[in-house]
Amino acid sequence: MRILVTGGAGFMGSNFIHYLLKKYPEYEIINLDKLTYAGNLDNLRDIENNSSYTFIKGDIADKNDLEKGVGKGVDVIVNYAAETHVDRSIMDPEAFIKTDVLGTYELLETVREKRAGKLIQISTDEVFGDIKDGEFTENSPFLPNSPYSASKAGGDLMCRAYYKTYKIPVIVTHSCNFYGPYQYPEKLISLFTTNLLEGKKVPLYGDGKNVREWIFTEDHCQAIDLIMHRGLAGEIYNIGTGERYSNMEIVKMLLSLLDLEENRIEFVKDRPGHDLRYAINSKKLREELGWEPQHKLKEGLKETVKWYQNNKEWWNKIKSGKYLEYYKKQYKDR
Repeated sequence: MRILVTGGAGFMGSNFIHYLLKKYPEYEIINLDKLTYAGNLDNLRDIENNSSYTFIKGDIADKNDLEKGVGKGVDVIVNYAAETHVDRSIMDPEAFIKTDVLGTYELLETVREKRAGKLIQISTDEVFGDIKDGEFTENSPFLPNSPYSASKAGGDLMCRAYYKTYKIPVIVTHSCNFYGPYQYPEKLISLFTTNLLEGKKVPLYGDGKNVREWIFTEDHCQAIDLIMHRGLAGEIYNIGTGERYSNMEIVKMLLSLLDLEENRIEFVKDRPGHDLRYAINSKKLREELGWEPQHKLKEGLKETVKWYQNNKEWWNKIKSGKYLEYYKKQYKDR
Protein backbone atom coordinates (compact mmCIF):
# COMPACT_ATOMS: atom_id res chain seq x y z
CA MET A 1 0.00 0.00 0.00
CA ARG A 2 1.24 3.50 -0.88
CA ILE A 3 0.19 6.15 1.64
CA LEU A 4 0.68 9.90 1.29
CA VAL A 5 0.82 11.54 4.72
CA THR A 6 0.49 15.30 4.38
CA GLY A 7 1.95 17.39 7.18
CA GLY A 8 4.03 14.39 8.18
CA ALA A 9 6.84 16.43 9.73
CA GLY A 10 4.50 17.89 12.33
CA PHE A 11 3.57 16.46 15.71
CA MET A 12 0.72 14.11 14.81
CA GLY A 13 1.84 13.37 11.26
CA SER A 14 5.31 12.25 12.37
CA ASN A 15 3.85 10.09 15.11
CA PHE A 16 1.55 8.46 12.57
CA ILE A 17 4.43 7.79 10.16
CA HIS A 18 6.41 6.12 12.96
CA TYR A 19 3.33 4.08 13.83
CA LEU A 20 2.78 2.94 10.21
CA LEU A 21 6.40 1.97 9.58
CA LYS A 22 6.49 -0.05 12.78
CA LYS A 23 3.19 -1.87 12.20
CA TYR A 24 3.29 -2.14 8.40
CA PRO A 25 6.94 -2.28 7.30
CA GLU A 26 5.82 -3.38 3.83
CA TYR A 27 3.88 -0.13 3.23
CA GLU A 28 5.40 2.74 1.26
CA ILE A 29 5.03 6.06 3.07
CA ILE A 30 5.42 9.43 1.34
CA ASN A 31 5.61 12.48 3.58
CA LEU A 32 4.62 15.80 1.95
CA ASP A 33 5.24 18.72 4.27
CA LYS A 34 5.60 22.46 3.69
CA LEU A 35 7.99 22.77 6.64
CA THR A 36 6.36 25.73 8.29
CA TYR A 37 7.44 26.63 11.82
CA ALA A 38 5.83 23.46 13.26
CA GLY A 39 7.20 21.05 10.64
CA ASN A 40 10.29 19.49 12.17
CA LEU A 41 12.38 16.89 10.33
CA ASP A 42 14.14 16.11 13.59
CA ASN A 43 10.91 14.27 14.46
CA LEU A 44 11.79 11.78 11.70
CA ARG A 45 15.56 11.65 11.92
CA ASP A 46 15.56 8.00 13.00
CA ILE A 47 13.71 6.81 9.88
CA GLU A 48 15.01 9.20 7.21
CA ASN A 49 17.07 6.39 5.59
CA ASN A 50 14.27 3.83 5.76
CA SER A 51 13.71 2.47 2.23
CA SER A 52 9.92 2.52 2.81
CA TYR A 53 9.90 6.24 3.59
CA THR A 54 10.26 9.30 1.35
CA PHE A 55 10.15 12.98 2.28
CA ILE A 56 9.06 15.65 -0.20
CA LYS A 57 8.96 19.33 0.67
CA GLY A 58 5.70 20.75 -0.63
CA ASP A 59 2.47 22.61 0.02
CA ILE A 60 -0.88 20.80 -0.34
CA ALA A 61 -2.40 24.02 -1.68
CA ASP A 62 0.11 23.99 -4.56
CA LYS A 63 -1.02 21.60 -7.30
CA ASN A 64 2.53 21.13 -8.60
CA ASP A 65 3.81 20.19 -5.15
CA LEU A 66 0.92 17.80 -4.69
CA GLU A 67 1.77 16.16 -8.02
CA LYS A 68 5.24 15.41 -6.67
CA GLY A 69 3.79 13.85 -3.53
CA VAL A 70 1.27 11.68 -5.32
CA GLY A 71 3.67 10.58 -8.07
CA LYS A 72 2.16 7.74 -10.08
CA GLY A 73 -0.68 7.44 -7.59
CA VAL A 74 -1.33 6.53 -3.97
CA ASP A 75 -3.86 4.28 -2.26
CA VAL A 76 -4.64 6.66 0.60
CA ILE A 77 -4.03 10.29 1.54
CA VAL A 78 -4.08 11.00 5.27
CA ASN A 79 -4.34 14.76 5.65
CA TYR A 80 -2.55 15.98 8.76
CA ALA A 81 -1.44 19.15 6.97
CA ALA A 82 -3.07 22.10 8.69
CA GLU A 83 -2.51 25.37 10.44
CA THR A 84 -3.75 24.44 13.89
CA HIS A 85 -2.92 26.95 16.61
CA VAL A 86 -5.89 29.13 17.61
CA ASP A 87 -3.76 32.06 18.79
CA ARG A 88 -1.90 32.18 15.47
CA SER A 89 -5.21 32.06 13.56
CA ILE A 90 -6.35 35.19 15.38
CA MET A 91 -3.20 36.99 14.22
CA ASP A 92 -3.05 35.56 10.67
CA PRO A 93 -6.34 34.02 9.43
CA GLU A 94 -5.25 33.99 5.78
CA ALA A 95 -2.63 31.28 6.28
CA PHE A 96 -5.28 29.05 7.84
CA ILE A 97 -7.72 29.52 4.98
CA LYS A 98 -5.05 28.71 2.39
CA THR A 99 -3.97 25.45 4.01
CA ASP A 100 -7.11 24.21 5.73
CA VAL A 101 -9.64 25.11 3.01
CA LEU A 102 -7.80 25.50 -0.31
CA GLY A 103 -5.35 22.72 0.57
CA THR A 104 -8.21 20.34 1.35
CA TYR A 105 -9.82 21.28 -1.97
CA GLU A 106 -6.64 20.33 -3.86
CA LEU A 107 -6.51 16.98 -2.06
CA LEU A 108 -10.14 16.28 -2.92
CA GLU A 109 -9.46 17.10 -6.56
CA THR A 110 -6.58 14.62 -6.48
CA VAL A 111 -8.97 11.89 -5.32
CA ARG A 112 -11.59 12.96 -7.88
CA GLU A 113 -8.97 12.62 -10.62
CA LYS A 114 -8.41 9.06 -9.33
CA ARG A 115 -4.78 9.71 -8.49
CA ALA A 116 -5.52 8.68 -4.91
CA GLY A 117 -7.82 5.91 -3.72
CA LYS A 118 -9.33 7.82 -0.79
CA LEU A 119 -8.80 10.71 1.58
CA ILE A 120 -8.82 10.61 5.38
CA GLN A 121 -9.42 14.14 6.66
CA ILE A 122 -7.95 14.82 10.12
CA SER A 123 -10.03 17.45 11.87
CA THR A 124 -10.98 18.75 15.28
CA ASP A 125 -13.85 18.90 17.75
CA GLU A 126 -13.40 22.69 17.71
CA VAL A 127 -15.53 22.92 14.56
CA PHE A 128 -18.57 22.36 16.79
CA GLY A 129 -17.89 25.37 19.00
CA ASP A 130 -18.29 24.85 22.73
CA ILE A 131 -20.90 22.87 24.63
CA LYS A 132 -22.04 23.57 28.21
CA ASP A 133 -23.48 20.10 28.82
CA GLY A 134 -23.58 16.80 26.97
CA GLU A 135 -21.40 15.75 24.04
CA PHE A 136 -20.89 16.51 20.37
CA THR A 137 -21.97 13.74 18.01
CA GLU A 138 -21.12 13.25 14.35
CA ASN A 139 -24.38 15.06 13.52
CA SER A 140 -23.78 18.13 15.69
CA PRO A 141 -23.90 21.43 13.76
CA PHE A 142 -20.72 23.36 13.06
CA LEU A 143 -20.48 26.54 15.15
CA PRO A 144 -16.79 27.54 14.98
CA ASN A 145 -15.64 30.43 17.14
CA SER A 146 -12.09 31.09 15.88
CA PRO A 147 -10.52 31.51 12.44
CA TYR A 148 -8.76 28.17 13.02
CA SER A 149 -11.93 26.21 13.73
CA ALA A 150 -13.77 28.02 10.92
CA SER A 151 -11.06 27.06 8.43
CA LYS A 152 -11.18 23.42 9.54
CA ALA A 153 -14.98 23.46 9.29
CA GLY A 154 -14.65 24.81 5.75
CA GLY A 155 -12.36 21.95 4.74
CA ASP A 156 -14.64 19.37 6.38
CA LEU A 157 -17.71 20.72 4.60
CA MET A 158 -15.82 20.58 1.32
CA CYS A 159 -15.19 16.89 2.02
CA ARG A 160 -18.91 16.34 2.57
CA ALA A 161 -19.77 18.22 -0.63
CA TYR A 162 -17.31 16.21 -2.72
CA TYR A 163 -18.71 12.94 -1.38
CA LYS A 164 -22.31 14.00 -2.00
CA THR A 165 -21.63 15.55 -5.42
CA TYR A 166 -18.91 13.34 -6.89
CA LYS A 167 -19.18 10.22 -4.68
CA ILE A 168 -15.44 10.27 -4.05
CA PRO A 169 -14.19 8.13 -1.13
CA VAL A 170 -13.50 10.55 1.70
CA ILE A 171 -13.78 10.07 5.47
CA VAL A 172 -13.77 12.92 8.00
CA THR A 173 -12.53 12.52 11.57
CA HIS A 174 -13.05 14.91 14.47
CA SER A 175 -10.71 14.44 17.40
CA CYS A 176 -10.31 15.84 20.86
CA ASN A 177 -7.02 17.48 21.90
CA PHE A 178 -3.76 15.62 21.17
CA TYR A 179 -0.76 15.37 23.48
CA GLY A 180 2.45 13.35 23.59
CA PRO A 181 6.08 13.30 22.31
CA TYR A 182 7.22 15.66 19.54
CA GLN A 183 4.47 18.24 20.09
CA TYR A 184 5.55 21.74 19.12
CA PRO A 185 5.92 23.74 22.37
CA GLU A 186 3.03 26.15 21.87
CA LYS A 187 0.10 23.91 22.91
CA LEU A 188 -0.98 23.80 26.54
CA ILE A 189 0.72 20.58 27.65
CA SER A 190 3.89 20.92 25.56
CA LEU A 191 4.37 24.64 26.30
CA PHE A 192 3.66 24.34 29.99
CA THR A 193 5.89 21.28 30.41
CA THR A 194 8.87 22.90 28.68
CA ASN A 195 8.33 26.20 30.49
CA LEU A 196 8.37 24.40 33.83
CA LEU A 197 11.52 22.48 32.87
CA GLU A 198 13.16 25.82 31.99
CA GLY A 199 12.26 27.28 35.37
CA LYS A 200 9.65 29.62 33.87
CA LYS A 201 6.06 30.26 34.83
CA VAL A 202 3.12 28.94 32.80
CA PRO A 203 0.67 31.47 31.25
CA LEU A 204 -2.84 30.25 32.07
CA TYR A 205 -5.69 31.96 30.21
CA GLY A 206 -8.51 33.52 32.25
CA ASP A 207 -9.47 31.53 35.34
CA GLY A 208 -8.29 28.18 33.98
CA LYS A 209 -11.78 26.67 33.98
CA ASN A 210 -11.90 25.91 30.24
CA VAL A 211 -12.45 22.17 29.80
CA ARG A 212 -10.80 20.03 27.14
CA GLU A 213 -10.85 16.32 26.29
CA TRP A 214 -7.44 14.70 25.76
CA ILE A 215 -6.03 11.82 23.69
CA PHE A 216 -2.51 10.40 23.70
CA THR A 217 -0.88 10.42 20.27
CA GLU A 218 -0.57 6.62 19.95
CA ASP A 219 -4.28 6.15 20.66
CA HIS A 220 -5.12 8.60 17.89
CA CYS A 221 -2.80 6.75 15.50
CA GLN A 222 -4.61 3.50 16.25
CA ALA A 223 -7.96 5.16 15.57
CA ILE A 224 -6.81 6.49 12.19
CA ASP A 225 -5.35 3.08 11.34
CA LEU A 226 -8.77 1.46 11.88
CA ILE A 227 -10.59 4.20 9.99
CA MET A 228 -8.13 4.01 7.09
CA HIS A 229 -8.56 0.24 6.71
CA ARG A 230 -12.17 -0.33 7.79
CA GLY A 231 -13.96 3.02 7.76
CA LEU A 232 -16.72 3.63 5.23
CA ALA A 233 -16.57 6.32 2.54
CA GLY A 234 -18.73 9.35 3.27
CA GLU A 235 -18.76 8.66 7.01
CA ILE A 236 -17.68 10.89 9.89
CA TYR A 237 -16.00 9.43 12.97
CA ASN A 238 -15.49 11.23 16.26
CA ILE A 239 -12.33 10.31 18.17
CA GLY A 240 -12.61 10.93 21.90
CA THR A 241 -11.57 9.40 25.21
CA GLY A 242 -14.09 10.85 27.66
CA GLU A 243 -11.17 12.19 29.73
CA ARG A 244 -12.14 15.82 30.27
CA TYR A 245 -10.28 18.18 32.54
CA SER A 246 -10.10 21.90 33.09
CA ASN A 247 -6.88 23.63 32.07
CA MET A 248 -6.25 24.32 35.75
CA GLU A 249 -6.49 20.61 36.54
CA ILE A 250 -4.00 19.83 33.77
CA VAL A 251 -1.56 22.42 35.11
CA LYS A 252 -1.83 21.00 38.62
CA MET A 253 -1.12 17.49 37.29
CA LEU A 254 2.02 18.77 35.55
CA LEU A 255 3.15 20.62 38.67
CA SER A 256 2.64 17.46 40.72
CA LEU A 257 4.64 15.33 38.27
CA LEU A 258 7.53 17.82 38.48
CA ASP A 259 7.16 18.39 42.24
CA LEU A 260 6.56 22.12 41.81
CA GLU A 261 4.35 24.65 43.60
CA GLU A 262 1.33 26.53 42.26
CA ASN A 263 3.25 29.82 42.37
CA ARG A 264 4.58 28.78 38.95
CA ILE A 265 1.14 29.63 37.48
CA GLU A 266 0.74 33.07 35.90
CA PHE A 267 -2.83 34.05 35.06
CA VAL A 268 -3.04 36.02 31.80
CA LYS A 269 -5.81 37.80 29.91
CA ASP A 270 -8.16 35.37 28.20
CA ARG A 271 -7.95 35.10 24.41
CA PRO A 272 -10.84 36.25 22.19
CA GLY A 273 -13.50 33.64 21.37
CA HIS A 274 -12.10 31.15 23.89
CA ASP A 275 -14.45 28.12 23.97
CA LEU A 276 -15.38 27.05 27.48
CA ARG A 277 -15.89 23.30 27.10
CA TYR A 278 -15.45 20.53 24.54
CA ALA A 279 -16.82 17.00 24.89
CA ILE A 280 -17.02 14.53 22.02
CA ASN A 281 -19.02 11.31 21.71
CA SER A 282 -16.96 8.49 20.15
CA LYS A 283 -19.57 5.72 20.49
CA LYS A 284 -19.76 5.19 16.71
CA LEU A 285 -16.01 4.59 16.37
CA ARG A 286 -15.97 2.22 19.35
CA GLU A 287 -19.02 0.18 18.37
CA GLU A 288 -18.56 0.03 14.59
CA LEU A 289 -14.77 -0.29 14.34
CA GLY A 290 -13.90 -1.65 17.78
CA TRP A 291 -11.53 1.13 18.86
CA GLU A 292 -10.66 1.76 22.51
CA PRO A 293 -8.04 4.18 23.84
CA GLN A 294 -5.20 2.46 25.69
CA HIS A 295 -3.78 5.38 27.68
CA LYS A 296 -5.33 7.11 30.65
CA LEU A 297 -4.45 10.80 30.87
CA LYS A 298 -2.42 10.55 34.07
CA GLU A 299 -0.15 7.80 32.70
CA GLY A 300 0.05 9.54 29.32
CA LEU A 301 1.06 12.81 30.97
CA LYS A 302 3.74 11.02 32.97
CA GLU A 303 5.14 9.48 29.78
CA THR A 304 4.97 12.84 27.98
CA VAL A 305 6.76 14.77 30.73
CA LYS A 306 9.47 12.11 30.83
CA TRP A 307 9.94 12.44 27.06
CA TYR A 308 10.42 16.22 27.31
CA GLN A 309 12.83 15.74 30.20
CA ASN A 310 14.89 13.33 28.07
CA ASN A 311 14.75 15.41 24.88
CA LYS A 312 15.71 18.92 25.97
CA GLU A 313 17.94 19.39 22.94
CA TRP A 314 14.94 18.86 20.64
CA TRP A 315 12.72 21.51 22.19
CA ASN A 316 15.55 23.90 23.13
CA LYS A 317 16.41 24.11 19.43
CA ILE A 318 12.80 24.98 18.63
CA LYS A 319 12.37 27.55 21.38
CA SER A 320 15.64 29.26 20.47
CA GLY A 321 14.56 29.56 16.83
CA LYS A 322 17.62 27.64 15.60
CA TYR A 323 15.62 24.84 14.01
CA LEU A 324 13.47 27.08 11.82
CA GLU A 325 16.47 29.18 10.77
CA TYR A 326 18.38 26.06 9.70
CA TYR A 327 15.59 24.56 7.61
CA LYS A 328 14.75 27.83 5.92
CA LYS A 329 18.31 27.80 4.57
CA GLN A 330 18.32 24.06 3.89
CA TYR A 331 15.18 24.07 1.74
CA LYS A 332 15.00 27.60 0.35
CA ASP A 333 15.64 26.51 -3.24
CA ARG A 334 13.53 23.34 -3.27
